[in-house]
Amino acid sequence: MVKLDRRIKTALDETRLLILGSQVLFGFLFESVFQKGFETLSTASQHLLGAALALMVLSIACLIAPSMQHRIVETGQSTRRLERAATVFAEWSLLPFAASLGLGIFVVFERAFGTATGIVTGIASTVSAGLFWFGLAWRIGDRRAGNVTADSTTTALSTRIEQMLTEARVIIPGCQALLGFQLIAMLTQAFDQLPDTAKVIHAAGLCCVTISTILLMTPAALHRESFGGNDSELFLRLGAGFVVAATLPLALGVAADVYVVFVRITHSTASAIAASLVLLLAMLSLWYLYPIWLRARQRRADA
Repeated sequence: MVKLDRRIKTALDETRLLILGSQVLFGFLFESVFQKGFETLSTASQHLLGAALALMVLSIACLIAPSMQHRIVETGQSTRRLERAATVFAEWSLLPFAASLGLGIFVVFERAFGTATGIVTGIASTVSAGLFWFGLAWRIGDRRAGNVTADSTTTALSTRIEQMLTEARVIIPGCQALLGFQLIAMLTQAFDQLPDTAKVIHAAGLCCVTISTILLMTPAALHRESFGGNDSELFLRLGAGFVVAATLPLALGVAADVYVVFVRITHSTASAIAASLVLLLAMLSLWYLYPIWLRARQRRADA
């Protein structure tokens, strides 16, 4: 039998691995519209880059969602419901990830070697990802759902702190990729050509992601400097609060730069606003609204 605490930690580690895998593609899709080669792409390829970016934002939103449920719904405790949620969100995150990967590869190969080569390599990449991520899992088909000690457990303080720090590590790669893009973009000629409104929104997004990064790094700093690396309920509450709070400016920062990217792609303010608001609502729903609703339902059931 595998202890539930260990299974939750493993699920978080797997989510961290997946989000690290998405980090480079996430950064590339944002940065690509500021490269000189972007202007040489066909209109269709430019729009496909926008679609790939939207899909990657949805993928990352799904990967961060279990951590938010762990904090908001379960208050750091280990439950079978959380483990199932982590599995479902990981599976769903891979669908837009595979599609985004295929679109990104199509665009760069189409520019370098022509449309036919782009289509073949893009489809091959998506199909390969699907076969390895879904086909192989379906073929093996042994999840051993019953191999767990209990449906819920009172999680030790040291384990809850370890899981909270892991959740910060799950979220920070998204900040890392976005912050690097935002800083570099402001030094490009393409940024100088943006409308003033887009420049201000990009700067606001940069400030939001900076705040998110600072908040996510604070638990590690506090653990060393204020608590000497010792376990403490106070540290757990502070750290969990910082992790939950950090995703709000992250969502705002992502939405801000989705607006900027779509302005570059579509040259339409209305389209950029629509894409930005839709993805912002998706992130806020997965990270805050749905977990808050689950917590309220759980409390009514316990009453």
